[in-house]
Amino acid sequence: MPTQNILFIMFDQLRWDYLSCAGHPSLKTPNIDRLAERGVRFTQAYAQSTICGSSRMSFYTGRYTQSHGAHRNNYPLKVGEQTLGDHLRAVGYDAVLIGKTHMVPDPQGMQRLDLDAHSVIGARVAQAGFDVHVRDDGL
Repeated sequence: MPTQNILFIMFDQLRWDYLSCAGHPSLKTPNIDRLAERGVRFTQAYAQSTICGSSRMSFYTGRYTQSHGAHRNNYPLKVGEQTLGDHLRAVGYDAVLIGKTHMVPDPQGMQRLDLDAHSVIGARVAQAGFDVHVRDDGL
């Protein structure tokens, strides 16, 4: 079992300089600053898509949007795609999603493989390889 935790925070529409730890002159983000001091802060990251959902699917899969096929919000990621959640679970981590993802299941793929979205495996496939703790894709 892993001896450390990984907390990955993905923001939507947050400019790189809108954190006090990035030098913003008036915005104060003390909680994020404390996390940044104790962890790793990526200062040169690039998005694979300007659309948040497909950009997340690229991060989850490590693949380009045209490769994984989820090219817009609420567009299914194919059942067979291996994701960050799958890879983390394979080395002993719990992979838990909290928040927004815009992930939707691939109904045809799940039906073809007879996967029940209420089973453990079916739920993980339907949620990009993660166990969902709290999810809210609303505005």
